[in-house]
Parts: sequence; structure tokens; C-alpha cells
Amino acid sequence: MTTYAMELTDVGYRYPEGTVALDGVCMKAPEGSFTALLASNGSGKTTLIKVMAGLLKPASGKVSLYGTPLASLSARDLYGTVGVVFQNPDDQLFAPTVAEDVAFGPRNQGLDESSVAERVNEALASVGMLHAEGRSIHHLSFGEKKKVALAGALAMRPRLLLMDEPAASLDPAGEVEMMRLIGNLNRVDGVTVVMATHSIDLLPLFANEIYILKKGQALRSGPADEILSDHELLHGAGLRLPYVSSLLHQMKTYDGLPLDGLPLTVGEARKRFLELIPDGVFTGRKSDDAER
Repeated sequence: MTTYAMELTDVGYRYPEGTVALDGVCMKAPEGSFTALLASNGSGKTTLIKVMAGLLKPASGKVSLYGTPLASLSARDLYGTVGVVFQNPDDQLFAPTVAEDVAFGPRNQGLDESSVAERVNEALASVGMLHAEGRSIHHLSFGEKKKVALAGALAMRPRLLLMDEPAASLDPAGEVEMMRLIGNLNRVDGVTVVMATHSIDLLPLFANEIYILKKGQALRSGPADEILSDHELLHGAGLRLPYVSSLLHQMKTYDGLPLDGLPLTVGEARKRFLELIPDGVFTGRKSDDAER
């Protein structure tokens, strides 16, 4: 039987001025999964993350955490299970130093100072920021602040991470580094991840399930290879194909490339191209285990 870390049933939310941000959203995030919420700006994904984090109370519907209604959980029980990382780390970081900020959550859990120090070291090491524990928050780069914000959530040892655009505003190398870090937390450490993101080119490498949102509604959900190769679905939601898929889509549509389906990554595209090239054209060709 599948255990759901987070389950939403017909969830709706309306802001005080009348804007409908969520309209009948249903979603399931199985324990240990990596679920992505993909949408253009203004489609409700940030509101949805806040509702799942208990920061906003839904106007209708039900939100459950491991089978327990969110509304019945105390703040201690909720945030001892769920870690939240906001899009802008400046909305989350407030202490004078990196170590003090990461220690805030464990201290509020009532842990002794020895346990707090252990949590801080563990969390900072996991994001590659242990060297910066004594630094001022204000002296960090934006990318470093993102990592410290994540460390603050990890110090609580959550079973579920809710993340709003964790790779937003990072340079390309920083975006890849952040996504790999989150991917390792999911695959190696078993942390369930629900992430709102625009990082469509990297999702095929990490996400098990993708939900497409538009105007507060979940248009469709499915595995990455199904959702991210559907040109009409993505276009209708104001999104685009991953760049690799977009190139192959144009070659298939306009140049007649005999391709069944669309590869989502460079590694997949390489294999598909090699399948179309007659044997003997390349000599000394590298194996398909080459770097993707």
C-alpha cells in the first residue's frame, strides 16, 4: 500500500481581495518521491506550497500529512516533519551568523546544545557550507544564502521538503549544483521532495511526477517523460519543452526526422541520434556509457 507524504483533495484558496489562487487542486506525493509543480508565473504554485506548509489555510478541501489532516497538527509536529525553503532566502534568514541561523530550528525543538551543534554541523556539511558557519549572513552570496536556507530546513531532519523555486536566480552552474544537491537528498537520504520550479531542463533527471498548474488548477500530472514531451500541454500552460526536446521536436516536425517520441536529456538525444546513423559511419565510437 502506498504511503503518501502529502495528499491534497479539492483544495481551494482565495486571497482576501478576491483573487482565486487555487481551484480544486488534487495532488499526491508518495513517500520518498520527487514531485515537481511546474507552472508559469501567477499560476498558484507558490500559494500551493504555502498551503502545504500550513502557512495559509485553504478555503476548501483537505490537506493531509502522512494521513493526518494538516489542520489537526501542532506547529511542533508539523515542522518537525516538514522542512520549508522559500524562493528568496532573505525571507528566511535572520540570525547574525550562518551557524546561529541553522541552529534556530533545533533549539526551538528543545534540543540540548550538544545535539544542536551536531544538527548544525550535519546540515551545513550536507550543503557544502560547513566552512562558513561563523560568517555573517549578510556577507554571503545569493547562492550561498540559498544553501544556508536549505541547511536550516535540513537541521530539523524533515521527512518532507517543500521548496519554492530553490534554483531561481542562480547562474547555470549554481542551478545544476542546487538541483543535484536536492536530488541526492531525495535519492540517497530518502527525503520526500515537493518542489515548485521553472527548472524544466533539469526536471527529467530528478522528478518522478510532475504536476502542470494553470490559473490555480492542476491541468494534468504524470511521469517526467510523459509530461515534458507533450508540446501541446506545455504550450497551453504557458510553458515550453526542455531545450533538447524543443530542438528534436522542430527537427521531427519540420525536417522529417524519423523519431518516435522526444528525448528529454542530452544523453537520451545522443542515443537516439546514434540509432539513426548507419553502422560503420563512426569508427572507434565510444560506448553508450559515456558521460550524459
